[in-house]
Amino acid sequence: MLSYKDCLGLCDLTEAEIDAIAEHEHLPRLVALELGEYLIHSPEGVPMIRKMIIDDIAHARRHGDLERVLTLRATLRHFIQTHPDHVADQ
Repeated sequence: MLSYKDCLGLCDLTEAEIDAIAEHEHLPRLVALELGEYLIHSPEGVPMIRKMIIDDIAHARRHGDLERVLTLRATLRHFIQTHPDHVADQ
């Protein structure tokens, strides 16, 4: 049986990126990992994940959670660096 950590090791996303998807979609982390892995390999997926992270940043900012804003901004920077193919898509 595979654990969450095993699945994360096979995924093309980081734990922080998975957490952002889970937060945005209100999903358990394992389900968010599955969704993220599906999206990252679909043409529209990279822009969708990027938008989820941006939405999470806006939500954290509205709620005054500066620590979460900073964490998510670092997550977004890393995501854009590792998935630059669709940066211009908006």
